[in-house]
Amino acid sequence: MTQTVTDLSRVRQSVDKAHGLPNAHYIDPAIYAEEKEALLFSQWAGLAVAADVPDPGDAVPMDFVGLPLLLIRDRDGRVRVFHNTCRHRGMILVDAPRKIEGAIRCPYHSWCYSTQGKLVSTPHVGGPGQNTHDSIDRADLGLLEVRSHIWRDIVWINVAGDAPPFEEAMADIMHRWREFDRPLHHGGADSRFRLEVATNWKLAVENYCESYHLPWVHPGLNSYSRLEDHYHIEQPGEFSGQGTRVYRQLTNEDGNKFPDFEEVGAKWNEQAEYIAVYPNVLLGTHRDHAFAIILEPLGPERTAEHIHLYYAVPDADEGLKMRNTQLWKTVFEEDVFVVEGMQRGRHASAFDGGRFSPAMDSPTHCFHAWVAGKIETHRAKARAAE
Repeated sequence: MTQTVTDLSRVRQSVDKAHGLPNAHYIDPAIYAEEKEALLFSQWAGLAVAADVPDPGDAVPMDFVGLPLLLIRDRDGRVRVFHNTCRHRGMILVDAPRKIEGAIRCPYHSWCYSTQGKLVSTPHVGGPGQNTHDSIDRADLGLLEVRSHIWRDIVWINVAGDAPPFEEAMADIMHRWREFDRPLHHGGADSRFRLEVATNWKLAVENYCESYHLPWVHPGLNSYSRLEDHYHIEQPGEFSGQGTRVYRQLTNEDGNKFPDFEEVGAKWNEQAEYIAVYPNVLLGTHRDHAFAIILEPLGPERTAEHIHLYYAVPDADEGLKMRNTQLWKTVFEEDVFVVEGMQRGRHASAFDGGRFSPAMDSPTHCFHAWVAGKIETHRAKARAAE
């Protein structure tokens, strides 16, 4: 694939002068491949949620930007991520979600691995009836594990393995939401849904970062959480988003609400925040529930959004949870025509990346500047290695 080199100098200027990312960053397969390495593999990116594998032995095969992975909860209850590839001939080990009752068995030659990734059986490797061979050291041929960490139930992975420790890389967002360092309880099957959108994953991040579009795209939400009730959130190089000072709790017919997270403080009585943690995780937190959106890039112009809702208690009212899921599904579906429209717009060859409103678009510019900086660093390393 021929490498496309884009000029990112204008992207990193101040918000009042900057232009957005060039079109190629949304439609060019070569740039998509470059961003895979520079933005997704080199950071702590979101893969899934731990609720996807609730019990020991649960295993789910996943594709992360073309990389076949296996999400599994091992026999000790620890969530792990492995390359979903046998160390013998590279066969895919698990091709559908299932419970691992004994070992992870390769369907090709029956090499077997424990749920901790250890190679435990190599039948006939030394010939018929000979299950060992001097040249096959099982201790060196376990499954390749991807560095991972669980925070807010999200399974974060660092494919390249060279990002700072998670607690260091995410120190600022963890401190910002320290009051919510409480157990999160996934709402169950009715508290998850998936949207597949014809857009580049970055446009979903950009749209989520700002409240500028609320009056026109989310009229229902804007009827009580108005544009002037919102504020910007920016931590350059890490995350950006928006907050509101007029969060309204959902109630059922009897006036009941979801229980609050314990001791979060009066600050959060009517305040809520919506933050994009770079590169691909969109988080929302409220006094009584939270959500996570994991963006799965499916190509330069397709993205899957995996949405999960969480509560302070494991037995929150089922009817109220279903209403809350439908409320958020409606809100997120309202954004689809916007991100798909921007994607189609990126095929206009004369479009120069656009400009930013210094008053309203700074969280989105913050993300663009991060993308440009990471790509320029990646390119510099590539040149140095030549």
